[in-house]
Amino acid sequence: ILIARRLVERGVRFVQLWHGAGQPWDNHDNIEANHRRLARECSQGIGALLSDLKQRGMLESTLVIIGGEFGRTPTVELDGSGTKAKFGRDHNHYGFSVCLAGGGIKGGTVYGATDEFGFRAAENPVHVHDLHATLLQLLGFDHTRLTFRHAGRDFRLTDVHGRVIPELLA
Repeated sequence: ILIARRLVERGVRFVQLWHGAGQPWDNHDNIEANHRRLARECSQGIGALLSDLKQRGMLESTLVIIGGEFGRTPTVELDGSGTKAKFGRDHNHYGFSVCLAGGGIKGGTVYGATDEFGFRAAENPVHVHDLHATLLQLLGFDHTRLTFRHAGRDFRLTDVHGRVIPELLA
C-alpha cells in the first residue's frame, strides 16, 4: 500500500490495489473464516493509507474507493443437490457496500441501507450508474456531456440514467 501512496505522490493518476491471488473474496463456501481473515489482512493497510494521505495533505485530492462488483446474499448457499447447506453465500447485486474517502467525499457519511434481511437496498438505493456519475463528477467530468449517439440511441458512461448523489459530496 505504501507503493500506492508513492505513485500518487509522483503524479500517477490511477492506482488499483488488489488483495489476494485469484478470487479470494468469492466465497461460495467457508465465507465466515475467509472473509474475517481477508478483512483483517486489509483493514490495517487501508487505515494506514488513509492516515498517511491525510497527514501529507494528499487525501483531499485523492479519491479512495474500496469495494467490489457485488455483495453477498444474506442466506447460505445450497450445494449442487439443493439439499445441503454450504457455508458460503451467492452473489448479490441488489444490496452491497462501497467505501469512499477523500477526493471531495463528505467524510463520516453513511448513505443508504438495506432491508431487514440485508438483501436489497431499501433506503436511498444507489444504482451503479449513480455511483459512476458521482465518481465522474469528483474526477472533474460532467457525465451528461459524455454522450454519444450510436444506432439511433444515446449512450454515455453512466448509460442515460445516472445521477450525481449530492449527499456524498463535501
